[in-house]
Amino acid sequence: MTWAPLLLADPSPCLRMLVLRELFHRPEDDPEVRELAVLREEDPLIADLLALQAPDGSWKAGSLPGSTSLEAFHVTSQALARLGYLGCGPHHPAVERGAEYLFSQQQEDGAWPLPQASEEKEEREGYSMIPLQTALPLKALALCGYATDPRAERAYEWLLAQRLPDGAWPTGIASGNYGGVAGYRRLAHSRWGCRSNTTGALLCLALHPERRSGAEARRALDLLLGRETRERHTLGFEVARLMGAEPTRGFLTYYARFDLALILDLCWRVGAAQDDARVAELVEFMREAQGPYGLWEYTPRPQASRWVTFDLLRSLIRLDTAGDWLSMEPRTPFQGYPRRVRRF
Repeated sequence: MTWAPLLLADPSPCLRMLVLRELFHRPEDDPEVRELAVLREEDPLIADLLALQAPDGSWKAGSLPGSTSLEAFHVTSQALARLGYLGCGPHHPAVERGAEYLFSQQQEDGAWPLPQASEEKEEREGYSMIPLQTALPLKALALCGYATDPRAERAYEWLLAQRLPDGAWPTGIASGNYGGVAGYRRLAHSRWGCRSNTTGALLCLALHPERRSGAEARRALDLLLGRETRERHTLGFEVARLMGAEPTRGFLTYYARFDLALILDLCWRVGAAQDDARVAELVEFMREAQGPYGLWEYTPRPQASRWVTFDLLRSLIRLDTAGDWLSMEPRTPFQGYPRRVRRF
């Protein structure tokens, strides 16, 4: 357990508190946990974020370092997602104000509007629906403990209504048709399914106390596990972005990087176990990537390595060795851009 002193010596009270609670299972009334709960508010990860919050509870475009979004409700979603990951729940004043702002932007049908300004505006021109328009704010609310709020439940119902018959989520709807799927967002066994949108929708389901074990969540995870590539350089990207070490860019491409740490996190939340050969091989890959001192190094941004290590350790601890998980997908080689057979 060489990682323990390294993580507990980190200067961030947020990380130390999460390690004690999630990895060592210390109770809330533990003296050290209670002390860190007070110190957490002084952690720059939280203090700097709270200083940027507007009076209406939102985070405005351009206020969050590393975020290129031009929509206030998307920047607010990014800020709330970080606070939720760090353990700030619905009773935290800043979280409560931010959540109310997000809900105030929600439409009657339960969805949030499509962003009107983004760096990918030309790519999504003509779309009337993209699942990520709701998945991104809903994920942030679920991380903060609002998954079962009636307003959030309406968003879940909208999201499920956009689901394809094969269990994936499409790129979106443009002129009444499904949007095309670029190779880097392709799913192994879905014609119109988009990996970025499916990942966003599945994250929302995985953070819900009841929907996480439903057939919809399991089917989506089964499709994501169909991509059996092993990209070491993206391992931990989602956590690094959540902590601000990586910039937040894109909309359709929000989950374009195939982060195996995120996939492993989804596995334990949804209920996939190591008796699935794909999950077992994923765990073996993680073990081989672990450094000599028990840490996983996030090479692009080494300052995020301890956060990535915590996230992976939590997943490995919570992942069951056996369960009632049943995969219905054949194991086939995945190619984002398959070579076309020439006619002549």
